Amino acid sequence: MTIHLPDNPARADVLEARPTLWVNPAYRSGAINDKALPVRPDQVDDAQANWARIAPLLQTCFPELEASGGAIRSELIELTALRDALGYAGAAFGKVFVKADSALPVAGSIKARGGVYEVFVFAEQLATQEGLLGKHDDIRTLAGSEAKALFSTYTIAVGSTGNLGLSVGIAARALGFKATVHMSADAKAWKVERLTKLGVEVVQHQADYTVAVENARLVAEGDPSIYFVDDEQSRQLFLGYSVAAYELAEQLQSLGLAVDAQHPLFLYLPCGIGGAPGGVTYGAKKVFGDNVHCFFVEPVQSPCALVHMMSGSDELVSVYDVGLTNRTEADGMAVARMSAFVATVMRNMLAGVFTVADNDLFKWLSLAHSTQDIRLEPSASAGFAGPDFLVNHHTGKHFCQQQGIGNLEGATHVVWTTGGSFVPQEQYESFLQQAARL
Repeated sequence: MTIHLPDNPARADVLEARPTLWVNPAYRSGAINDKALPVRPDQVDDAQANWARIAPLLQTCFPELEASGGAIRSELIELTALRDALGYAGAAFGKVFVKADSALPVAGSIKARGGVYEVFVFAEQLATQEGLLGKHDDIRTLAGSEAKALFSTYTIAVGSTGNLGLSVGIAARALGFKATVHMSADAKAWKVERLTKLGVEVVQHQADYTVAVENARLVAEGDPSIYFVDDEQSRQLFLGYSVAAYELAEQLQSLGLAVDAQHPLFLYLPCGIGGAPGGVTYGAKKVFGDNVHCFFVEPVQSPCALVHMMSGSDELVSVYDVGLTNRTEADGMAVARMSAFVATVMRNMLAGVFTVADNDLFKWLSLAHSTQDIRLEPSASAGFAGPDFLVNHHTGKHFCQQQGIGNLEGATHVVWTTGGSFVPQEQYESFLQQAARL
């Protein structure tokens, strides 16, 4: 199928695989309150309550969470030397931060917010259903031998390019579930090896991410003992991510930073299939309302959210449909077709999408390392282009004018770095060497 994208200032850049910014013409205020959406704002509160309830079990299973009482949280790091290195020293850029999900405990990526959440909530539901957990019982009993005997009769399955598979595999094995991760051809060898060492079955497909997910779903549908974590359709994953907005709000408040019409908040979120950035965007819109503007960021050859949302089509559009290759060093973002569920929710809620070149991912990764000792994998550095697009790009300037933002000196920019701390040292050094060659 060949799709002709509509006229738009970003169209030529998209088709020629050049970095660009696309602003969503359907973006509007109050979109989160649309009753036709498949999720509701109060479900973010439900997810927050779920996180609090499972925290003691998380702390029992993962000793690294002892200091946080079982909470999976990341730092909000203000850019200092890295800000200068990126060219953001001027007052026009307001405040610039990294939300360091690249160093999240348990799974080392933003996927800990989704994959760990869904597996642990499923475990609680299964144990309750089987009579092992009563309403007033201590949830930590699910780390005991009786619960593990039950869980060992079930398999948690997922399709992944890497980081979601890691989070699901780690969570499943910690509770005693069997786990199977279906991985695409572009999955990194170190992620496969790490999963295998955990006792996770890894099924590698000589195809892209979409095929891996479809195969995982097909296998699960034929076996009631398999619970499938569906990255394309899961509300649980989406809502697990959404609660991060409350965490961010607490951190901004503790720094005395307001989010209002005079002090807008911009989030820059690396996007693969869309579940993690979509969930964070949904939560942010609930917490900050119209004063937050969320942008996805994608590789120039894999902008699945951009091409679909730009097309205006009700049917999902893939990057192959517009002549792009879906080849990128950003393995977590090598996705040809976005989630239909996320596309529906983001239709009027996402401010826009910008694209970045692979070479720049390595450059930013190296700068983050050398200036502020922030450890990233290539896909996690993608958001660093965001402030420049908003301040200097003609489309970004026009967007700000449309939103009634006179200047960005009072703005707060948050670059969401999504993974990297679990990258083996040898692999990480190869990233730095690649950056040096560039």
